[in-house]
Amino acid sequence: MVTPDSDSAVLDEPTRSGANQYDLGSFNEAVIIETIRVAGIISRTEISRRTGLTQQSVSRILRVLLQQGLLVEEAQERAERLGKPRTPVRLRSNAAHAVGIHIDPELLTVAVVDLDGTIVRRETVDLAADLDAHRLVDLVAATVTAAISISQVDTASLLGVGVAVPGPINADGTLLDLPLQPAWRGLEIRQLLQQKLNHPVLVEKDGSAAAIGERWIGRSARARDFAYLYLGTGVGSGLILNGSIYRGLTANAGEFGQLAALRMGEWDGEGGPRMMAECNPTASLPVIAAGFGYVETDPGATDEAKRYKAVCKAAAEGDVAARKAVTQVARVIAQGAVGMVDLLDIDLIVLGGPAYEKEIAATLISEIDRAVNSFPIAKGTRTVAVEESMLQTDAAAVGAASTIFHDAFTPRVGGSSQARRLPK
Repeated sequence: MVTPDSDSAVLDEPTRSGANQYDLGSFNEAVIIETIRVAGIISRTEISRRTGLTQQSVSRILRVLLQQGLLVEEAQERAERLGKPRTPVRLRSNAAHAVGIHIDPELLTVAVVDLDGTIVRRETVDLAADLDAHRLVDLVAATVTAAISISQVDTASLLGVGVAVPGPINADGTLLDLPLQPAWRGLEIRQLLQQKLNHPVLVEKDGSAAAIGERWIGRSARARDFAYLYLGTGVGSGLILNGSIYRGLTANAGEFGQLAALRMGEWDGEGGPRMMAECNPTASLPVIAAGFGYVETDPGATDEAKRYKAVCKAAAEGDVAARKAVTQVARVIAQGAVGMVDLLDIDLIVLGGPAYEKEIAATLISEIDRAVNSFPIAKGTRTVAVEESMLQTDAAAVGAASTIFHDAFTPRVGGSSQARRLPK
């Protein structure tokens, strides 16, 4: 790799340097694709400025990408100062597609997604409590096949299938101690789905998948390091560091519950961190609220998910006990977020996931914002932003699809835990 052109400017947003070389490889192409993705629409001159590649290198690579159909040119614009026409480029949204699967113990969501993160087709299936592992795989494969067929996307544009599941998982895509569904433990879901679907399959923890989706969809607004706090079956997190997902050695980075327990000083009988109820809010919030005197009056709140939503709604309507319970949950999660900020030195926390209800959003944001800007050791060096996810619905499913795009197009050099995993 050579030094970028000396006249390339320094930008406020993070940039990646390319390599000017005659034998162009996938790294330079990925650098340019990433630059276009973040910008949305961008000129050749600006691509050169942001990447440090010569305009000749940029033009040569763009010709290839345009011929491949990955990019499309917009109408010509006239440069303000020189009066010369320029033709900006953007990603062609239907040039590539991916399937995202979110497997929750109670619900299966399948989404066919284009390069812009738009859902082309979505299917959901309620999962029976007694559904065994083999029937789960058959059901997932059938639902994916149906979604692809109904979407009518060109199968040649389908890059792969991403699967988001609650952790922990094995690095090879095997489910481990999946909460709430012991019948699926040990399921080699990546291998089995790959055999049935005949497409590359990647498996991510749901929090990691959501973070990847946030980065992909968020473009320039998410073009920096951040932690995604994912409220789903428990509270997990996904970490975007140095422009890519951080999976860790075994793909289980981002476990959040014990971090919150350490911050709160909660220990179990063996001296280890106690798994705190507040880090599984869908189960614990109604119980905590009842402890404050909350009485459920909704006859339709017959299961855990409905009881959780009922308490969230009651809190928004001013029920004192429900509001106290929401605040207690938010403060515990906030302490875990403080640990993350201290450990990673980040300045952005993103909140989302299926249990991130709009009725409790303001409390969660305010409590986490207060904590991460009051308690970290280096609090005087930065202001930490706490923001809602741009993926308000189907964060894990769209994120799972985005793992395929991320894996295929994100520039990276070396690093076994971050290496490109799709067959080339």
